[in-house]
Amino acid sequence: MPRDELVQSAIDNWAPRFISNGIDANDFQRVTNSVERWDDWCRAWSECGAMHAQMGEQAEARGYYTSAGQHYYQAAICYHFGKYLFVRHPQELRAAHEQNVRYYQRALPYFDFPGEHVAIPYEGGATMYGIFRKPWHTPRPPVVILVPGLDSVKEELHVYGEDFLRRGMAVLAIDGPGQGEMEFDHAMRFDYEVPVRYAIDYLESRPDVDAKRVGLMGVSLGGYYAVRAAAFERRLRAAIENCGPYNPGENFAQRPLISRETYIYRLKGANVEDSMQKLKQFNLQGVAEKVECPLLVIQGVRDRLVPAEQGKRIAADAGSRATLWLFEDGNHVCNNIPYKHRPQQADWMREHLYA
Repeated sequence: MPRDELVQSAIDNWAPRFISNGIDANDFQRVTNSVERWDDWCRAWSECGAMHAQMGEQAEARGYYTSAGQHYYQAAICYHFGKYLFVRHPQELRAAHEQNVRYYQRALPYFDFPGEHVAIPYEGGATMYGIFRKPWHTPRPPVVILVPGLDSVKEELHVYGEDFLRRGMAVLAIDGPGQGEMEFDHAMRFDYEVPVRYAIDYLESRPDVDAKRVGLMGVSLGGYYAVRAAAFERRLRAAIENCGPYNPGENFAQRPLISRETYIYRLKGANVEDSMQKLKQFNLQGVAEKVECPLLVIQGVRDRLVPAEQGKRIAADAGSRATLWLFEDGNHVCNNIPYKHRPQQADWMREHLYA
């Protein structure tokens, strides 16, 4: 029996992302080859996550903490990719997400750069959660805030964080409204400078970092969030946006069905029409031109989810503050060529935060 169109769509549009963000290539091939119906997607990836979690528990019990950290991380990322677009089954989505959070936290003490799961005060008495990690070899380092996109979460940004940490920068990966730990009670919001403001307020409360040197990096819809925050949060020293939309409403109808459904789910829209009305506010026209800090725009010409023209418009509106890296062979978020931009973007950020 052939795969259904939703399974095939997930593979066709996001396969490089799985591998570049931590899924073992053998797991990817084995799990995706076993799934024919979208309804089975989350279960299959959760079973893979449970296998890695069991190996982590065995390693931890024997005192093999480095191995335990690796296994727990693999478990977390498997659970995440089981739920990332699985909005048709919200109970399964939530159960897998809770396992993602659980096992990433179990991995945190055992990484080469250990970290902590932090609670950040948010508006209305709510809490925004983050993962804070810092380099052991740099006293009071600058910090890069890492922002996920429509269907990513803070834990998926682990590999990005490694590049910054190795170069002497701390990282704070956050789940903002509509993302990860905040997706269940908070809809996505267009004015992402608000959660970024709370994140920087939190960093200013920590004596172990230099909160006067804060950068921001966002991927996919998080790229839109990064530009929006850089336009209105003056404490940011530099920002990176990777394949973020200028106006996601413009190509909403051309996105894969599971991606459109995820927009509706995380906007908490009543239907397509209501969601499109909400999405009208997600527009960088008249916003990108307000960015005053250095802005790096990364865009793949082969991006099928966010047309390359949108990245070019962001860079054009930001003018002299923007640097555009346009990759002819890059797909969405340039996940198929991470070696061409991830180390380089970390170098770019370090240069600007240490200037």
